[in-house]
Amino acid sequence: MILVYKMAIGCIAAFAITLILLKLLPGEKIILGHDRGRKYAQGSEVNIGKPTGVGFYFVLVFLVISAVLCFLVNPVSSDKGIFESGNVVAGLGFGLLAVLAEMVTGWLDDRSKNAWNEYIKGALDFVVSLIGAFICVHFFGTRVYIAITGTYFDLHPVLFYILAVILFVVSINATNATDGIDGLSGSLSIVSVIATFVMAYLAKSLFDDNAILLTVIFVPALLAYLVFNFNPSKMLMGDAGSRALGFFIAFFLIYCRIPLLYFIVGLPFLCDGGISIIKITVGRLTKKKIILFKSITTPLHDELRKNRKFSVKKVWLTLVTAAVIIDFIYICVSAILRMAGAV
Repeated sequence: MILVYKMAIGCIAAFAITLILLKLLPGEKIILGHDRGRKYAQGSEVNIGKPTGVGFYFVLVFLVISAVLCFLVNPVSSDKGIFESGNVVAGLGFGLLAVLAEMVTGWLDDRSKNAWNEYIKGALDFVVSLIGAFICVHFFGTRVYIAITGTYFDLHPVLFYILAVILFVVSINATNATDGIDGLSGSLSIVSVIATFVMAYLAKSLFDDNAILLTVIFVPALLAYLVFNFNPSKMLMGDAGSRALGFFIAFFLIYCRIPLLYFIVGLPFLCDGGISIIKITVGRLTKKKIILFKSITTPLHDELRKNRKFSVKKVWLTLVTAAVIIDFIYICVSAILRMAGAV
């Protein structure tokens, strides 16, 4: 019954507080920056001058409410010390602090007069990813569940750590790259977290009270943001939002012990923003000698806008619908396999 009360309070508070903060934008002149536009991004000129970095508000709301309900109100006790290996509760707390760190790095860039050098942002993302991977290995262990079957295996800690760092870096940058169409990054993040939550339940990998609370707080906080970000948007999440969202998605997957599920829940991010990252990286490493996807404008949402002449709303509908269908099919297949196994 206590969990039900927590869920109700968390859901209502996350939506209401985020909605109020974004409606009023307290401290806007000090806290927020304004969009500078993006080079080569299709239609980005319409966003120039809009408040950006509002991820500062909804990420803080999510983190504060999560901390209160997970750790202060009837917290789950642990027989391990706060820094002791295997203390899942402490690991969750440190993980949320890492989400905060990722939000702050993006927010500082959002509010700066001139955009930060991409290598500086990349280095900061890498540092936070190193810390995040250490938290996951130390507190959660290295067991990996296959979401669709519920089977599991244990990885060597060093290999798990390396793969976790890669997952964090990829998720941060792919999520950030999708944030070029009104409502897209926030909507895909909601779909990804809900699908992760459902698969964690089906796989029986980790389905604890805190996983439930994180989901019911995360979703309404982002829904409140989307009220102001659907086309035509009034404000933008900026790097403060997109980078924190990318980090949290990766962290939540590892917390639920199903990190390989990113190939499913993160597929829309990989197809949209990931292709752009690969194209740019390969081009720079080879000094433009090898240009991948020459006939495709990246990110994919720019291809749909520029070359396929999709409206912003049609791009959003196409990519979000594709994400929902992919996750739904995967969940259904997993459920069928479990029922067949039970029989």
